[in-house]
Amino acid sequence: MNVHLTSELEQLVQSKVKSGRYNSASEVVREALRLLEERDQLLELRKEAIRQKIDAGWESLGRGEGVDGEAFFADLERKERALAKPQRKRA
Repeated sequence: MNVHLTSELEQLVQSKVKSGRYNSASEVVREALRLLEERDQLLELRKEAIRQKIDAGWESLGRGEGVDGEAFFADLERKERALAKPQRKRA
């Protein structure tokens, strides 16, 4: 297999080899591919966690456990305004 890299990527690979951490350009590329696979797996895990949260939310709505959106945001804005008010110092 032949791989063509931009000059910037080729310099990066060579600098990794020169650092002494890797013995060859092939080792650098293998490590990069392992990290890419690990990142892809983590992304899938995060997506699955989000899907589960969405499913749980739909189920709670089905059980009538939902919150009125307008009321929720009105309460949130009220709390935010209360926090933004300057606190009076007591003497």
